[in-house]
Amino acid sequence: MRLVVAAVGRLKDGAERELLGRYRDRLADLGKRVGLAPVLWHEVAESRASSAARRCAEEGAALLRLARGAETVIALDARGKALTSEAFARLIGQARDGGTATAAILIGGPDGLAPDVREAASMLLSLGAITLPHGLARIVLAEQLYRAAAILSGHPYHRG
Repeated sequence: MRLVVAAVGRLKDGAERELLGRYRDRLADLGKRVGLAPVLWHEVAESRASSAARRCAEEGAALLRLARGAETVIALDARGKALTSEAFARLIGQARDGGTATAAILIGGPDGLAPDVREAASMLLSLGAITLPHGLARIVLAEQLYRAAAILSGHPYHRG
């Protein structure tokens, strides 16, 4: 199953980009072995519109363009459902085993997600009750995708 991860905002060079790269590399390797490949990572520029609603709409349209053709669309949203790592792995595994060719995971910017993105999503997923900067949310998502691949493969990384 092909995974498309699209996020609003660009990570600056430094520790965040390095850590994201580490999990992306691990996922690329282990993901191939469990049918989660390729994983395509996209950064969408933050809108410069003057109103939050307009920024969300422009960023949402860009995210939805990148998710076009995906049978499963998961949007990260504070109002979404929080899952354990095991439940997230099951969700990914069920999508893969159910014949999903492409799944997209969308991360909004500082103003959140446009209503169109929420409506297009198969699922709204929360990374927890705390608010994370989009860069850190991307890292947490990358780690959880790697952990899901480890759980699906029986790799000892996840000992929970």
